[in-house]
Amino acid sequence: MGRHTCTTFLAGKKATIDGSTIVCRVEDYSNNFDPQRFIVVTPEKQPQHYESKVTKFKIDLPANSLRYTSTPDADSSAGIFGASGINSANVSMTATETITNNSRILSLDPYNSEDGIGEGDFLTLVLPYVKTAKQAVKRVGSLLEKYGTYEANGMAFGDKDEVWYLETLGGHHWAAMRIPDESYVIAPNRLNITNFDFSSTATLSSADLKELIDLNYLNPEEGNYNLRLIFGSSTYRDAHYNNPRAWFVEKQLSGERGNKPTDQMLPFINYPQHKITIQEIKKLMSSHYQDTEYDPYVVKNAPFRSIALNRNLELHLLQIRNNIDPQLSAIHWLAFGPNTVNVVVPFYANVKETPQHYRDTTTTFDIKDSYWLNHVIMAIADQHYQKVESLIEDFSEQVMTQTLAIQHQADKKFAKQDDITEFLSKINEQMAEISYQESIKLLGKLVDYGLKNAYLQY
Repeated sequence: MGRHTCTTFLAGKKATIDGSTIVCRVEDYSNNFDPQRFIVVTPEKQPQHYESKVTKFKIDLPANSLRYTSTPDADSSAGIFGASGINSANVSMTATETITNNSRILSLDPYNSEDGIGEGDFLTLVLPYVKTAKQAVKRVGSLLEKYGTYEANGMAFGDKDEVWYLETLGGHHWAAMRIPDESYVIAPNRLNITNFDFSSTATLSSADLKELIDLNYLNPEEGNYNLRLIFGSSTYRDAHYNNPRAWFVEKQLSGERGNKPTDQMLPFINYPQHKITIQEIKKLMSSHYQDTEYDPYVVKNAPFRSIALNRNLELHLLQIRNNIDPQLSAIHWLAFGPNTVNVVVPFYANVKETPQHYRDTTTTFDIKDSYWLNHVIMAIADQHYQKVESLIEDFSEQVMTQTLAIQHQADKKFAKQDDITEFLSKINEQMAEISYQESIKLLGKLVDYGLKNAYLQY
């Protein structure tokens, strides 16, 4: 399995309040630190020759790469792990969600641990070379069929019209679905795609996938291809680590449907009861089963893994807006650190440089970096969470209000600018500085509360 365990959220353009497509994922890690950066990769910085740090895979890449944003590891010794980005054609990509494959498929098509590709590679190999979400699916598919993967991966792609989700099946097979415009998807660390129609124009897969299923008696059902049932897992870990995350989000957006947190066949495609907002997605990605008996801040030894964790690395919401000039439409919302205490900032993707607090993250502690600052906040807030939750909520509202106000003004002023990318880079710097300064203020309030409630008093 991949080294990162994450939660993915996707929404079609008719499911969101403003007609945007959304590709979102919270990237998690172990309990060790893994500092993250936010950068722009321009064509001259894109490698012409690429080699994996995990396997013997190597490839010469096309010369005509696009500029793109990326959120790689600060320490690249194990690989780039670009994780998320939007390119200059306004195509978004997140890679990858660690998923599951079962022994039936792996015995037929094992992982390629010799010279396959994986999580650390996908974004760099795909995003600079695609101009639509569907084209991105096909590029990933061709790479998988030729080189294979050494792990089970889920990934997603968006443009102004479409959102696609792809899952790897064994070493060299794959399947992808176009997410219906009116729907959303919540995908935890399991194989997520359920009913798959091989004849539909809204699906793509490796050419021999249906034949592989039929000839090897992989399908427990007749007349229906449920890929989660065919290729995925249904374990105790799924019931307690994965499924509850999907259950909670579906309950919030689609209402109570009688499902249980441990259900193994929660739906893949879901339809919201109302139009979805960025603020609501952030709240869901920050959830720890609030107002249920499963909240770890209320119940000791809570039985289910929540979406928000101490080991959240970064949260990205990749928004491609419609009804606005394409030069402005791509927004790389970003937050570093644990989701209960961070805030997403609406960074424009059409830039050549990113803000320093997010770009120059060091591998060792430095409070000037947003990644490290948010971890300090979490270390204090977590110990008094129910008492300081209102401080965190006020902080989040302040940053969201101020940065969105700047975005509204920038959207109106951009047409008067001679250099759009330079103008948007300066706007991003302003928003980053607001987020950083408000985070410092929050830290000060938490230190004040912590000291006033210290045990050593007389």
